[in-house]
Amino acid sequence: MEKGFDPQAMNADASRPAGADPVGDMDVAIAMVGEEGHAVDPAVVRRAVRKIDWFLIPAMTVGYGLVYYDKAILGSAALFGMTTDLKLSVPDPRHPGAVDTSRLSWATSIFYFGMLGGLYPMSYALQRFETGRVLGGVVVLWSLICMLTAAVTSYQGLYAQRFFLGFVESVIPTGFMTIITGYYTQQEQSLRQSWWFSSTGLWTIIGGALNYGFAQITGGGLRRWQYIYLLAGCLTFMFGLFCFVMPSSPVSAWFLTKGERFAAVERLRYGQTGVRCTKFKSSQLREAVLDIKIWLIAIMMASAYTVNGAVSGFGPLIVSTFGWTTLESIVFQFPLGGLCLIAILLTGWLGSRYPNTRIFMLIICCLPVIAGCAVIWRSQWTYHAAAPVVGYTITGTFGAVVSLIITIGMSNVAGHTKKSFTSATIFVAYCVGNIIGPQLIKSQTKTSHYPELWLGLIICYCITILASATLFVVLRYENRKKESAVVEDEVERARLAFQDLTDKENPYFRYVM
Repeated sequence: MEKGFDPQAMNADASRPAGADPVGDMDVAIAMVGEEGHAVDPAVVRRAVRKIDWFLIPAMTVGYGLVYYDKAILGSAALFGMTTDLKLSVPDPRHPGAVDTSRLSWATSIFYFGMLGGLYPMSYALQRFETGRVLGGVVVLWSLICMLTAAVTSYQGLYAQRFFLGFVESVIPTGFMTIITGYYTQQEQSLRQSWWFSSTGLWTIIGGALNYGFAQITGGGLRRWQYIYLLAGCLTFMFGLFCFVMPSSPVSAWFLTKGERFAAVERLRYGQTGVRCTKFKSSQLREAVLDIKIWLIAIMMASAYTVNGAVSGFGPLIVSTFGWTTLESIVFQFPLGGLCLIAILLTGWLGSRYPNTRIFMLIICCLPVIAGCAVIWRSQWTYHAAAPVVGYTITGTFGAVVSLIITIGMSNVAGHTKKSFTSATIFVAYCVGNIIGPQLIKSQTKTSHYPELWLGLIICYCITILASATLFVVLRYENRKKESAVVEDEVERARLAFQDLTDKENPYFRYVM
């Protein structure tokens, strides 16, 4: 039987810091709402969700936008003399008259080796310790490393800087993915994940505008590319200061009233995804490692993100080969970013409004990427050619593909250790895609339109489609098996909601497609 809620009688543990462990190996939510369901005022729920949205989403949009901008400015910095200053582009002794850009490719890729090294340690730290302290400290360190790029004088120094930059930035995507799953229902997660991830498109536009402004600098004691990194570092430092006040979960959300915190937690009971558990559980780790769903998601992410590895690091350079100037090449990032932004937000909204449409939309969004790669590859690269620029622009739907992969992956796992492993694994796959992408660009094949790049990307997106279809079959099978094995019991459902059970352990958990 459901019980009403009296704010004055709420458990005193509600104000306990998220790092405390009053409930053993169960979810921190259980200290606040207990094992029985409670009726909550819909008006209070709406007010709490609105406050959570206004606190989290703008900050997360800025934070992930800085991650994306930090990576993508390497492509623009290369146009502003960085390749020459750091000897990232040198004559190719094997092909007289040709240029070897393999050093630039490795400068792009090595960032993701650093991120690979940081993902699992950062995920563990975010689970075990208070979110605000971990995020704040690491983001401030990230800002300092970013600003130090301006002091790099060789490509070897840039390699080292890029590795450590990737290591510390790994805290952002894994942290954001887990935060969303702890504050929102399965249905709401699609839209909220898309909101912060849409900053890839938004910051393509903002970053392009900033870089266009830096292109106007003709004086000063620094090179234009150095000013870009100093600005990015300063913006990141300000964001890092904000991160220190980030609560670990709705249980400790200081910007909500006591009644709103209770409602924000209680409303998550039905979805069975839990809020937060600070205890690391090896049993959940073993289950995650053996879960085919997680590895299908990883394959999808690695395949889909090869586009970003090429586009973010080499986009302006590729466009400049069509006869456009440095400034014009930067401006052409705007329509790409605009389409990326619109596609991410639209699919996020549709995914929250219409159940079980996410995998279908993901497959649909793969098709323009395949078409865009084919158009670029096979069109004429004449002076100011329009066709390859159009093809380049429509590859922007890759943002929606990746956003949907994140949403599908994180909304289909439960148990905090398993969530942490899943978020890290998704971005390990993200790193793999970003490492592979730049290596597909061979400067020696420029005259034949980089065939390895475009063919490789087309193959990767075919793999994404195949893995998505397989995941749909697996999720549907798992749901049917659960439905046939369990007789609905609302009391038992309410009791199990905050026991920190995994999606496989909890008979009332249902997968979304």
